[in-house]
Amino acid sequence: MNKNKIGLILGSFAGLFHLVWGLLIVFGLAQLLLDFIYNLHSLNNPFTVMPFDLVRTLGLIVVTFLVGYVFGYVFAMIWNKFHQ
Repeated sequence: MNKNKIGLILGSFAGLFHLVWGLLIVFGLAQLLLDFIYNLHSLNNPFTVMPFDLVRTLGLIVVTFLVGYVFGYVFAMIWNKFHQ
């Protein structure tokens, strides 16, 4: 298993997921989604979505990409160690 490829795949997925979250904020749908998900779990939503901020959103995407990359890389490294 190629460690770099798995890292890039998982990192890209995590980054893309958070890009979608940023778009939900831009279009004013994020709060509705949070309220809906909490309601499905029979919970009150204690969170309020803040206004969109491009720098914060780009930071979120970069950080989640890096974390996803590291998790994917480490997963592939462990996989390769035990599946030779």
